[in-house]
Amino acid sequence: MAKKSIQVFLSLTRSFSRIVYLSMHLVFPSLHAQNPLIPNQGVNDPHIRIFEDKAYLYATHDRSKDNTRFAMDNWWIWSSEDLVSWKLESILKPEDTYIGKTFDQCWATDAAYRNGTYYWYFSEGNRQAGVVVGESPAGPWTDPLGKPLLDSALTPTDEYDMTVFQDIDGEFYILFGVWEYYMARLNEDMISLAEEPRKVVIHNPVGPYGEGSTDDKPFLHTYQGRYYLSWGAFYAVSETVYGPYEYVGTLMNEQSFAPGYAAPTWPHGPLQGRHGSFFEWHGQWYVAYCDMSQTGNRRFRDSFISYVHYRENGEIAPVRVDGIGVGQYDASSGRIEAEDYFKASGTRKKESGACGFVITDLDPGDYLVYPNIRGLGGKTKIVLGMVLNHQATIEIRRAGPEGDLLGECMAYKSQSGTFVLPACTLDKLGDTESICLVFKGEGQGFGEFDAFVFK
Repeated sequence: MAKKSIQVFLSLTRSFSRIVYLSMHLVFPSLHAQNPLIPNQGVNDPHIRIFEDKAYLYATHDRSKDNTRFAMDNWWIWSSEDLVSWKLESILKPEDTYIGKTFDQCWATDAAYRNGTYYWYFSEGNRQAGVVVGESPAGPWTDPLGKPLLDSALTPTDEYDMTVFQDIDGEFYILFGVWEYYMARLNEDMISLAEEPRKVVIHNPVGPYGEGSTDDKPFLHTYQGRYYLSWGAFYAVSETVYGPYEYVGTLMNEQSFAPGYAAPTWPHGPLQGRHGSFFEWHGQWYVAYCDMSQTGNRRFRDSFISYVHYRENGEIAPVRVDGIGVGQYDASSGRIEAEDYFKASGTRKKESGACGFVITDLDPGDYLVYPNIRGLGGKTKIVLGMVLNHQATIEIRRAGPEGDLLGECMAYKSQSGTFVLPACTLDKLGDTESICLVFKGEGQGFGEFDAFVFK
């Protein structure tokens, strides 16, 4: 957004938002907290996969808030249609796998889908890994091998904390290990290796213990043709799936944390122990990760989710760690960032200097959805922070592009020749609403959308 336009927008909102806008970290609401996702249950090591247009959380399960050691008796599957409300779908017990008995070291998991079958991979402590199969994302599950898929003698590292990755050509790979990672392509049956595992080379790695080392719990994803290998809050990138990978940086910095969310933490600071996963849904990117700031016990952890925004050079902007999380918003806290949408059609994010990110490529019929906006009681107007290139109308609708019309923001051309977008009056606004912004008008490229507020 142009400097003058930002000043105008802030002048409209300063009286009720009291925001100091530094980079992308501006407000850390605490009301209606959604982080942790499932509080006080010990849900951790979150791997979220989107199956059948629903989010499935494959997780480990810390036994008790009184744990003095890592004690995890089973694996859990939770599901959500909005990343806010979660439902327990099923539980996998070690007795129902090749382990064949009770076992309190049920470590990290991951899941995949191929050719009509779902595959759930699990760690037998920090030693080896198995797989179960099912006909739905939540099972029921059977163990097709009756033994580990990754035997403890397979490689020089430890065969646990795996991730399963599908490349753009449809091939699947399994990645695992601690300190040194190994990767192998899976056969089409997904329960056997198509090759000997290869060591993954990472140049100049950094982890929670300092330079020269990584950690356990790797994860692999792609964005715009590049491969991102992460270990907790640290990551490296490569142009090829096998690497080598070049260390880039961290997902979090000192400005990432809302008050009360940076501590207490692990002995090596708030970047340690951030086991988790990246995923994309409805055109938005997220990262799910472990947190102990709300439990105070690193052996009884929670799971958090944050938005992920990629810079123009491919780096990941520092994520925001707070209580509001994703998929919901607090209108009483001030600005809502345009890039923090739940669903987008026809638009894209663009890095915008000190202001973080804006939404661009706005054409007729494009829309953005922001569900579960709370704190709207008594508010009657919306102010959109936009720089417009030409005439446009923004419809404010309930829930989706075909939902009830709540109001219209119509731009006009000022005497100076610039296009101005005044505040829009909203009708029939409840205390909590799901809002959809639909862009209408002639021509392509309406401009850039930075943020919005209610008043």
